[in-house]
Amino acid sequence: MKGVLLVNLGSPKSPTPKDVKPYLDEFLMDKYVIDVPFLLRALLVRGIILTFRKRQESSAEAYEKIWWDEGSPLIVLSKRLHDKVQKKVEMPVALAMRYGEPSIEAGLQELADKGVTEVLLFPLYPQYAMASTLTILVKAEEVRKSKFPQMKFTDVPAFYNKPDYIQALANSIKSGLEGFDYDHLLFSYHGIPERHIRKTDVTKSHCKIDGSCCVTDSAAHAFCYRHQCYETTRLVVEQLGIPKEKYSQTFQSRLSGDKWLDPYTDVEVNAMPAKGIKKLAVVTPAFVSDCLETLEEIAMRAKEDFEANGGEEFHAVPCLNDNGEWIGVLANWINEWAHAEIPAV
Repeated sequence: MKGVLLVNLGSPKSPTPKDVKPYLDEFLMDKYVIDVPFLLRALLVRGIILTFRKRQESSAEAYEKIWWDEGSPLIVLSKRLHDKVQKKVEMPVALAMRYGEPSIEAGLQELADKGVTEVLLFPLYPQYAMASTLTILVKAEEVRKSKFPQMKFTDVPAFYNKPDYIQALANSIKSGLEGFDYDHLLFSYHGIPERHIRKTDVTKSHCKIDGSCCVTDSAAHAFCYRHQCYETTRLVVEQLGIPKEKYSQTFQSRLSGDKWLDPYTDVEVNAMPAKGIKKLAVVTPAFVSDCLETLEEIAMRAKEDFEANGGEEFHAVPCLNDNGEWIGVLANWINEWAHAEIPAV
């Protein structure tokens, strides 16, 4: 029997330091997030980052700003997505988070209890990255081998350039921009260290991050986050007919002390008013569900910074969330896989 496991990032149980700390520990101690040797990672995370109460309180305050009555926005929106997809497919669909709850083990157990032996493992990330897609695939395989050896996985590859996804994303952005006469549209993607790009380069030589490698055909592109982000942007603006001078792309959420993908969202946003950009719209296509990075970092902090530097109007376009067209795309992919040996995407 076939089934589906949708997997998103995760969230603390509550916006309090006591719940944020263990969540951050699980997240930051992941070797695919902070990719340094274990002892150094433990020293950095548990010896420095998580020992300072102000850091925990700051993170908790950020979550508190975006928390809904129903709970974490990411969890609530993911559950809505799951429920709507389940209504459109015949096979069992379970929801899991890479960090926090519901866990990947719990999601697989839910499917196993329903007799599922073939699982479509579906990371809810359009673009491939070590710290998102890869860590989900690795964790799920560890759990499968340990707890569910009878199960067989089919992994859904990055869907950053799939026509039906691009169509749904473009339509969602168009709807989100309705009534807002923007001067500029910014595509802000989650940042990652540049070394992650080189580590995922299957050719071991193509990815130089030199301005040309992302537009030069290569097998490396199947796992290159940077290329996939730029390709998503290119396809969306092509779909919407946005002129080159009206949009740009940046990367957010970097950590200090390391070289991350640039240009940086905060730097670019702060500089835009001085360049005559007074009405700014921002979309965040690295996420399919709104979360801390979109609701607090962009819709709140970036907005405050933009206005403090002379900007007049700022509009954060919602993620796909439980958009009807997007639900339809997911259901179609799942239903096609249900009648084939490989996923439709």
